[in-house]
Amino acid sequence: MSGTERQLVGEVFDMNYVAPAGPMIDRFERLFCEATGFAHATAVTSGTAALHLLMRGLGVGAGDEVWLPTLTFIGGASPILYQGATPVFFDVAPDTWMIDVDLLATEMKKAAGEVRLPKAVIAVDLYGHCADLDAIRAICDPYDVPVVVDAAESMGATYNGRHAGRGARAAAFSFNGNKIITTGGGGMVASDDENLVKHARHLAQQAREPVVHYEHKEIGYNYRMSSLNAAIGCGQLGVIAARVARRREIFANYERALSSLSGISFMPEMSTGKSNRWLTVMLLESGVAPVTPERLRLALEAENIEARPVWKPMHLQPVFQGLRKVGGSVSERLFATGICLPSGTQLTDADQSRVVDVVQKFWKTT
Repeated sequence: MSGTERQLVGEVFDMNYVAPAGPMIDRFERLFCEATGFAHATAVTSGTAALHLLMRGLGVGAGDEVWLPTLTFIGGASPILYQGATPVFFDVAPDTWMIDVDLLATEMKKAAGEVRLPKAVIAVDLYGHCADLDAIRAICDPYDVPVVVDAAESMGATYNGRHAGRGARAAAFSFNGNKIITTGGGGMVASDDENLVKHARHLAQQAREPVVHYEHKEIGYNYRMSSLNAAIGCGQLGVIAARVARRREIFANYERALSSLSGISFMPEMSTGKSNRWLTVMLLESGVAPVTPERLRLALEAENIEARPVWKPMHLQPVFQGLRKVGGSVSERLFATGICLPSGTQLTDADQSRVVDVVQKFWKTT
């Protein structure tokens, strides 16, 4: 916490308005727009809910395809199935770890010729790095295929001088407890398209019509954020710049201390943007590094240090078996060789030194 959240939550109690509506939510949405540059936003219960509302708002439904990178978290793919549509998983480029734009361009041209264009493309900002949105839009715009950014991990990151997600039809953000800022649990639908955001807000409130009785012309969801979560978010937005600076410092410390070890490299940063370095992701090159990521993870765990694998690609997930994929070998390699190191903003220099010491000692003894 930043230190101001308790006071803001107290304001909610003083107003006696803790429901998923009211002035604190309005304040959070306004402050979010001021921080990011989006014209409109609506606060919801999760990043997954935000993406689901966007799929619904774009008319995604049964028989449609939505294309997205396979190297992502399942919360970015599930909303496609909520709508009865089918995800198509694309490999990522080895130099960016984002959706491979060459594969996307080839497949889009092929799909246009076969009259089976996707209903939408989801660009995923991975581990706090922004996807090459302009390149993706250059492929999708001529076919009128809308681009949505899954910005769940990229709050505070920038791309070509603008905040993550800006320039797409819309973006979905997450404020889960593990993100760079949190509301305890929550998300945001953000767009310059006022009607799209208004419809998302309407759906998030059970699609209740603005009449005195309960009237519903379409099915909605219970996705609206509570005032208590919004109060926490207001406090968190004030420290986003400091959080990004600290995460980048943590990454730089790891890179400086460990890059000289055999077989170690780190997630690249594209010249088009500035990552928030949500997580520091390290690769152990097979056949060069003396250990596998899993052996290193267990060595860290033995010292009460948590590390985790890179996202397991969606096309390898049992729940998605049989769905179409385009490429996949790069994502599979990253999953097999990657490990996410402790990266939380609260990590002290002493904490980080302990992580580095374990890795260095492990290299010397293997």
